[in-house]
Amino acid sequence: MPHFKTNGRTMQQLITLLADKTTLKPSHIANILKLLDEGATIPFIARYRKDMTGGASDETLREFHELYLSARRLLERKEEIVKLLGERGQLSQELRTLVAGVQSITELEDIYRPYKEKRNTRASAAMAKGLEPLADRLESGKMELEAFRSYARGFVKGDVKSVDEAIAGAQDIIAERYSDSPKERTIIREMTLKYGTIEVKAAKGFDEKGVYRNYKSHSERVASIPSHRYLAVKRGEKEKELTVRITIDSERYLSTLRRYRIRDHMGSSRELLFDAYRDGFKRLLFPSIEREVFAALKERSDLAAIGVFGKNLAQLFMTPPVTGKVLLGVDPGFKSGCKLAVIDENGTYLDESVIYPTPPRSDYEGSRRKVLDLVKKYDIGGVAIGNGTASKETQEFFARLNGELESRLKYTVVSEAGASVYSASKVAAEEYPDLDVTVRGAISIAGRVRDPMATLVKIDPKSLGIGQYQHDVDQKLLERKLHEGVEDLVNRVGVDINSASASLLAFVAGVGPKLAKSIIDYRQSHGAFHAKKELLKVKGLGAKAYEQMAGFIRIREGESMLDNTGIHPESYGVAAKLQKRTDTSDIRSLAKELEVGEETLRDILKELAKPGFDPRSELPAIPFKDDLTDIRELREGSIVSGVVRNIADFGAFVDIGLKNDGFIHISQMSAQRIAHPLEVLSVNQYLPQIEVTAVDIEKQKVGLSLKNL
Repeated sequence: MPHFKTNGRTMQQLITLLADKTTLKPSHIANILKLLDEGATIPFIARYRKDMTGGASDETLREFHELYLSARRLLERKEEIVKLLGERGQLSQELRTLVAGVQSITELEDIYRPYKEKRNTRASAAMAKGLEPLADRLESGKMELEAFRSYARGFVKGDVKSVDEAIAGAQDIIAERYSDSPKERTIIREMTLKYGTIEVKAAKGFDEKGVYRNYKSHSERVASIPSHRYLAVKRGEKEKELTVRITIDSERYLSTLRRYRIRDHMGSSRELLFDAYRDGFKRLLFPSIEREVFAALKERSDLAAIGVFGKNLAQLFMTPPVTGKVLLGVDPGFKSGCKLAVIDENGTYLDESVIYPTPPRSDYEGSRRKVLDLVKKYDIGGVAIGNGTASKETQEFFARLNGELESRLKYTVVSEAGASVYSASKVAAEEYPDLDVTVRGAISIAGRVRDPMATLVKIDPKSLGIGQYQHDVDQKLLERKLHEGVEDLVNRVGVDINSASASLLAFVAGVGPKLAKSIIDYRQSHGAFHAKKELLKVKGLGAKAYEQMAGFIRIREGESMLDNTGIHPESYGVAAKLQKRTDTSDIRSLAKELEVGEETLRDILKELAKPGFDPRSELPAIPFKDDLTDIRELREGSIVSGVVRNIADFGAFVDIGLKNDGFIHISQMSAQRIAHPLEVLSVNQYLPQIEVTAVDIEKQKVGLSLKNL
């Protein structure tokens, strides 16, 4: 994220704008701007400068960041417009005051629109022909039709060949003036946003049985269309299967326009004037507002879809690691077999093999021997099976094996989305240069159980299969938001400096890819870090980077217990004093005595109470099982268990041990009405009881419900 640079002239304007748009106090806003201007990261500010921000969370600071950028753009655009108007001699004091007082870019552009230099419009062509005085006379509405036509004859000269051509030109000028009117634009914009309708129709390329079959003839209010539906119909439009437009009650509006804009125009020429207004509305104003509203809906839908993606990603990353177990990762396959990879309790690769328990070989005995050899050699405590091709058949093999072993080798199924992307990546090649890509994939599958965050951080989030219309949203915005989300999650958990990969370290506040590589190089050359202060010996790691990152680094068995906490080294002195205190209940007095902020003091006490605490440990663990579900045995009313794999606006996809995930529609999630599935479910959440509501064996689809459980 770029540093914030402000000067004295704009600082107060920024603070005023931001104070109106946030719940933060002006003093806290000033502090945040100063910290960001100095190069502080949002995770650092959120965690270690709470006393300066009123305890603003990383989420609040991210929202503040967006508002800040918007406020900067507004102020910069105001300056640009004032400069342009001044250079043209159009800047009156009234206009300057009007520009200074606006609170949004939309309002500002409405004000500036009539003053924009326009080229190649019908109105500009008419003005070039000298027809502006005729337009002024028509708009005044004080002439009868014949008198006006007589007046118009005076403009028949040069490029104007007839009275009708002169009048048409005057009407074009009026139409553009009307369409540029800030008042009219505001009226139509608000009318469209509140009462407009999205009209969706089948286009020439419409497929009656295709994915858009439900939108053949569909209408919905602009104000209430869900983001996923808007993105869906716009995708259909892009694929030339649908047409999408916005409608309003234009005749009612025009009737009202006639009453309040030309009711005092007594001359019979007023019909010419109304025709100009109507043309301006249909040809210029409404199409312009329609484009604006489409853009606003796209922005709103993008943010909503990206927000769901981000929450799914957070839930996936915050899945608790499985500790203290050697794990077997299985990348299922048919003809090429199932690739196996063993990792130890620290995630270190140990061994690999390949088995063929699935068709066409169906070698149960050979596969059984290989798995048992690995189990005996490494004391394997659990199996992670990818959910891709041949997953069901592979689960059948392990379920049968568990039956023989009396459930000693429990397994879990994990999403393998992105495993192939990782296995063929530069990161994987650097980590495992001598291993085949298929083995790297099996390692990734095992790692998703051992430590989901450390494993998944190596993969582009867009490849993890948890997005919603992710290819339809603004890709730059998606990438930035997901990067920020991962950054906040990694810093919330903390990173073990002695075991973290460069990919994970790169997300630590103040680090980045280049410095992460330097830290890894130093660790490989000098061995494990024993104290956080040793980081200052890393090439290129200066005092500023150390300040930003030190609190988020963990050293499990270092020289100081404090190095295995989220206490920042700048507070080690305070922490040492607190360790000697028996009574720490009076926070206010203690903070004053130790000359530390109350928020900071509370955080230090919390860390001292649970050194080495991992916030993921408070969440439900990944479930292991020893049997599997057969869709042929399911009936309406059957009770199954499963793991939530993905969440969308309209429902959730749940792995219940079948080839395809089951689906819970939002209406089946709770007896109470909910606005979004994320209110009751989370990615990787284990659901011990789910009711089956529909079974389609041919399509391998299962409908599920939580309503009556």
